[in-house]
Amino acid sequence: MIIYPAIDLIDGHAVRLLHGDFNHVTRYDAHPANRMAAFTAEGAEWIHVIDLDGAKAGEARQYALIGDMARAVDIKVQSGGGVRSEKDIEHLLGAGISRVVIGSLAVTDTDQVLKWLEQFGPKAIALALDVRNENGLPVPALKGWTQSSGVDLWSVLDRYPVGMLRHILITDVERDGALTGLNRALLSEAIARRPELEIQASGGIASLEDLTTAKTIGCAGAITGRAIYAGRFTVAEAIEAVNMAPVSANDR
Repeated sequence: MIIYPAIDLIDGHAVRLLHGDFNHVTRYDAHPANRMAAFTAEGAEWIHVIDLDGAKAGEARQYALIGDMARAVDIKVQSGGGVRSEKDIEHLLGAGISRVVIGSLAVTDTDQVLKWLEQFGPKAIALALDVRNENGLPVPALKGWTQSSGVDLWSVLDRYPVGMLRHILITDVERDGALTGLNRALLSEAIARRPELEIQASGGIASLEDLTTAKTIGCAGAITGRAIYAGRFTVAEAIEAVNMAPVSANDR
């Protein structure tokens, strides 16, 4: 399982949100490239970078900065936030990003996203489905988590045929940034429904046990931000813990 340390960007600063709320922002680094270099030095092979300005505005805003960060160190970058067009994807891939993350459009314009998956290939694109519980169902949130999509996660996944999609991020927004623990039930159900997908766990990770749980239930990756920033564990400790954890039957 891959550990993805996270850097969320607002105005060029590394930040974390609480429950996806732009009114609850904690700022960490004025020079996020330094944070990326530190993660790389600790052994991270991938990093997760999101342009929150772009996610909120509905258009990519910081791909130049993200590209500069990606070229500065030897690490693979998965990045998104406000990706709305073929040009946005081309800009990010051209800037040195290894995998582009598509959020709202994965729900609101499935046909277009399927075309991009065919055009750029499933290795180059990951869908980010950030969900809240609505009447007992996980429902993706849109536009930087400010709106409900009104359609459940399972219905969205059904729109993507087996073989067309490979990478998917599932974030429990109600846990995101809150250090309240992994939503094991949600992730386990997603893995059971779509075992061929490489699912990345996100939202609520607070401990090394959360990371090892993600591996044992079959997640292909885990995104962790606030726990690292808060000193709960280091990137090196996270990588060591998952390397020693039992391998799931679903492990790829």
